[in-house]
Amino acid sequence: MTGWGEFRLVGVERTRERREEAARAEARETPEEREAAWMSLFEGPMRPPELLRAGWREWLGFNRAVPGDVLVRLLDTATDLLWRKDLPPGVVDAAVDHPDRNVRSQLAARRHPLTAAQWTRLILAEPGSARRALLAEDAVQTGAELTAEGYERLAGDASALVRAAAARFPALPGALRAALAADPDARVRAVACTGWELLAPSAREALLGDADSGVRAAALLRHHATHPLTRSVFEEQGFGDEAMETCRLERRFAEYLCEHEDAARRRSVARNPHLDPDLVAVLAEDDDDNVRLQVSVRPELTEEQRVAVRANVDPDGIRHTLPWVHALHDDPEAMRRCAASSHLLLRSSAARARRLPPDVVERLARDEDPVVRLFLAESCDDAPASMLLEVWTWWNGSFSFPGRPRSHPNFPRRDLLRYADDPHHRLRQLALDDPDSTAVLVERFSRDPHWEVRRRAAEDPRLSTASAVRLLDDPHEAVRETAVRHGRLPARTLVRLLRDRRTFRDALVNPTIPVAVMRRMAEPAG
Repeated sequence: MTGWGEFRLVGVERTRERREEAARAEARETPEEREAAWMSLFEGPMRPPELLRAGWREWLGFNRAVPGDVLVRLLDTATDLLWRKDLPPGVVDAAVDHPDRNVRSQLAARRHPLTAAQWTRLILAEPGSARRALLAEDAVQTGAELTAEGYERLAGDASALVRAAAARFPALPGALRAALAADPDARVRAVACTGWELLAPSAREALLGDADSGVRAAALLRHHATHPLTRSVFEEQGFGDEAMETCRLERRFAEYLCEHEDAARRRSVARNPHLDPDLVAVLAEDDDDNVRLQVSVRPELTEEQRVAVRANVDPDGIRHTLPWVHALHDDPEAMRRCAASSHLLLRSSAARARRLPPDVVERLARDEDPVVRLFLAESCDDAPASMLLEVWTWWNGSFSFPGRPRSHPNFPRRDLLRYADDPHHRLRQLALDDPDSTAVLVERFSRDPHWEVRRRAAEDPRLSTASAVRLLDDPHEAVRETAVRHGRLPARTLVRLLRDRRTFRDALVNPTIPVAVMRRMAEPAG
């Protein structure tokens, strides 16, 4: 606006045309120019500084085209590489035997699936007893097993910390478990109580009468899983939530806890599977919302009893699968009951089953709660195509289930061109997944008003080189980042992006970087 009632119109069409022309010009590259561009990455007056080269070494390993031997070399400088869950077996094996203990510990911390032999080598390679014990604990938490030699070496370790860690392995051979239950160190004997059901009666008696009070307390906690726990023993031993939630409670003690003034104690006892039905009924009328919620998800309740409990479930809150429902995922009748329940957490938990009967799938796919449908889309191989398409309109995948629902095997793959002009941008982009879609549609979508559609075009290998270059200047960051990874970018463009501290990370995962260039990038300084 230049004055009262006066406007100056600035033409942008020519600017757009100039950008298109510049992109087309940059896209033209001869084989000789391409080779020269890659040579210039390392040579000439613009040699890359060491800080940039360190960045290359740190992030290059996330390129899926990097050969295994280069990945092994990168382990020396790029421990973040171990975040990749698709590392070749040889690279994982090299990490297990890596001389740098930080690399080895990162491998365990990132929960890589290791064989029993690899876990054994990983743990036994640690010279320090504290780190051996920590790695053994990591193995237990991941449900890993060791070799026979591994169990024997840990159970006979000179360090009590390591022997205690060995006692936690569920698959520890019986003879070793019995030896640890009689270990000279009280800390080891206390941990050995975690395998209570696997110990011989004589070993249990010895632990219950142990000279060490900590061992006796650990043994009593396990003993009272099947023998009533009195209030006096509870208070004398200083037991806490675990005892209230898991032990078989003496009747008067259970009554005392159900009427306790501390709501936290009532919540704990509400989780106890051994409570008498009349005490469960008392807690079902509790003034505390969380107490009633704990009662409402007890497995023994009938649907009528469950409905009668005034339980409020936040539909937007974090939901975890109920353990008892998870244990029944392979029971069709149990899944029918859970799917038909009025309780949101039971339906959500059932939707996490990998396989379900057709009638259960149909019911859950029509559930009024979107999270139930989302869980079904993420976890169940039987989820129907129509529901998957509906979920796609509002969900783009999570860290735990990347790609779902679009990557689900039942997601529609044909007859998607009908969405090419759909007003909903998430449906519109699906047209490119149709096997009958063309490069012409890719080009059209690369100019779509919505950034998600343009980003989807930027992922398509049919996108022209000129359009890939043009999208590097897209207004939306996600489109620019995707375009940087496109396999048709000219070498000189990619070299420029690799030299830029703002773009080099995305450029490093571009699949067209020559292997010879990758090898030079992985070289240490000097």
